[in-house]
Order: sequence, then structure tokens, then C-alpha cells
Amino acid sequence: MRAARAETGFVVVTIFVNPLQFGPGEDLDRYPRDLAGDERACREEGVDLVFAPSVDDMFPSAPVTTVHVGGLTDALCGVSRPGHFDGVTTIVTKLLSLAGPCRAYFGRKDAQQLAVVTRLARDLSLPVEVVACPLVREPDGLALSSRNAYLRGDERRAATVLFRALRRGADAVVAGERDPERVRATVGETIGEEPLVAAEYVELRDAVEISLVDRVDGEVVLAVAARVGSTRLIDNIRLSVRGHHVDVDAGVVAATS
Repeated sequence: MRAARAETGFVVVTIFVNPLQFGPGEDLDRYPRDLAGDERACREEGVDLVFAPSVDDMFPSAPVTTVHVGGLTDALCGVSRPGHFDGVTTIVTKLLSLAGPCRAYFGRKDAQQLAVVTRLARDLSLPVEVVACPLVREPDGLALSSRNAYLRGDERRAATVLFRALRRGADAVVAGERDPERVRATVGETIGEEPLVAAEYVELRDAVEISLVDRVDGEVVLAVAARVGSTRLIDNIRLSVRGHHVDVDAGVVAATS
């Protein structure tokens, strides 16, 4: 919202928990919802319009048309959440078609989603510029997520291992490591030190194509998904590697006001 307010003349925020992107047994029914709090945040950030449709508004009947982005959705979260990205791309296409020519702001926390939506807009020649916004973290490093509300007691503390692990992996690249498997091993071993956290995947991928890399070079994303108790969390660090020079995008710390 702040990025959009700073760069555009009219800011629209959509608030919609999309049932198409939740699979059987996932947390659709209990997913955190706080419309009043969201609307208050929108007012504070100078948003011009809040679009908060109901499921019936968006889907008066069960949709028989879906949008699929091949390749980019086959790995990472696409493996453990089959159909998830088709739900994402279908609703994003619908929302962007309603909005018309615009800039669409997406956070880097879901690096795969960002890559998928960017490719979607390009392939379909949508009159949309997809803008990437920094991943935002708590002061202790935990990436902001609606699902953080599920964490209790020791789980909240344990969840910070994800950022520590990613940071160690990034530090290895800064120190000169270019073997993806060794970087992944560093991250995985660090997560393994925390008994309350079970890694689902640790991957190093091309940041644009979400394809495997045989060497850490160019624009890459070091990404993890893990279970902290029963809560599934994702996190990542983006690396820009040019020879011996490495830029690390680990996100930003949440503003306190």
C-alpha cells in the first residue's frame, strides 16, 4: 500500500480469501480474517478504494475456466499444494481484468507467486506492470504472514530458525560458495537444529523462471517451506550474483508506525 501510494495516483486494495487456491484439508475455514483491521490499515495508508467481494460476488457459479502457468508452478509449493497456483492465477487474472490498465504490487515473500504472476501478465499481454515489493520481517527475522497467528509459545520462537538458516546460506554465497547443493545443505542443516521445525523443501532456483540452477549465478532465490508444529510457513532470500560480487535481498524490518 505504501509503495502504491508513493508511486500512483489512485490506490485500490483487494481483500479476498480465495477458495480456489486452497486444497482439500487446508486451512480455508480457519484462515485468519480481520476485515475491520484491514480496512483500518487501508485508511491509515491513504488507500482510495477497498474492494472486498464475497465468494458469491466473485464466483456466482462454480467456475469452469481456469488459468494455468506451466513450468513455473511445477516445483516448490506447486508440489505440495497441487492446484494452488491455478487458483492464484485464475483469481489474479479476474481481478486484473476488472482493474484494467494498472500497476499491481506483489510482495517478494512468495517468490514463486511473484514469478508466476509476472509471467502471466507478460504471456497474456495484460496492460499491467507487476511491481515487486520487499519481503517484510519482524525484528527477530520472522517473515510477516497471516499464518504467524497460528504459532504458539515455543513455535513462534522456533520459527525464527528459517531466517537464520537462509542467512547462513546467503553468507556462504557471499563468502564464495557457488555450488547449489552445498548452499542447500547449509540451510537444511541449520533448520535441522530446531526440533520443532520440519523442512518441506530447501531450494535454490532461478528467480525468474523458477528453474534449477547448476551454479549460483545471476538472479537466484534461496527458498524454504517448513512446518512449525501444524503451521506451514515459507520464506526466501534473493541473491544477485555477478562474479565475486553478491547483493543480498533479505527483506526489510516492519515499520513500527
